[in-house]
Amino acid sequence: MPAEIRKTLLHVENTLIEGGKPAEQPLKMIAAVAVITNPWAGRGFVEDLKPEIHDCAPGLGKMLTDMVLEAAGGGDKVEGYGKAAIVGVNGEVEHGSALIHTLRFGNFYREAVGAKSYLAFTNTRGPANAAMQIPLMDKNDGGRRSHYLTIQLQVVDAPAPDEIMIALGASIGGRPHHRIGDRYQDLRELGHDVDNPAAV
Repeated sequence: MPAEIRKTLLHVENTLIEGGKPAEQPLKMIAAVAVITNPWAGRGFVEDLKPEIHDCAPGLGKMLTDMVLEAAGGGDKVEGYGKAAIVGVNGEVEHGSALIHTLRFGNFYREAVGAKSYLAFTNTRGPANAAMQIPLMDKNDGGRRSHYLTIQLQVVDAPAPDEIMIALGASIGGRPHHRIGDRYQDLRELGHDVDNPAAV
């Protein structure tokens, strides 16, 4: 069966001033969240998670992607992206991981925004009102530090013990006043290769 969705939430945050200085381009961060019944709740240890992944992940991926795109004004506007899950305390972290770490979930978003990078992620367990953190990175360039961002939010009544919160995050723009350079600058200065950044 498809995911049983109790509620959805659309979080939109606009940063106009950072460090006391107005942003030349305000930063918009968007999170689309679904609170669902944990499809494995009350069943003890389930060895094969695949049937529920196939049932639930595609619908969640499409719905949350559509929510993000509507708030952003289209996939071409999205620059940074990521995903997250919080599993209620009766579930396993693996349950949240099962739903977000599958191409059946993430590819809807990746294709809609024309991305090449992997989706940055968090997957945790917690009570209602647990802080959800959605890490973001540039959708095409994992070394572009201006788009290393984190969306933070809470839902006061979620996740319940037998629920999972699933989210996609997006940014339009990077951090205002970004001034720490990119990964490639460090690599050049250290004389290291992009494919072997620690030179090991």
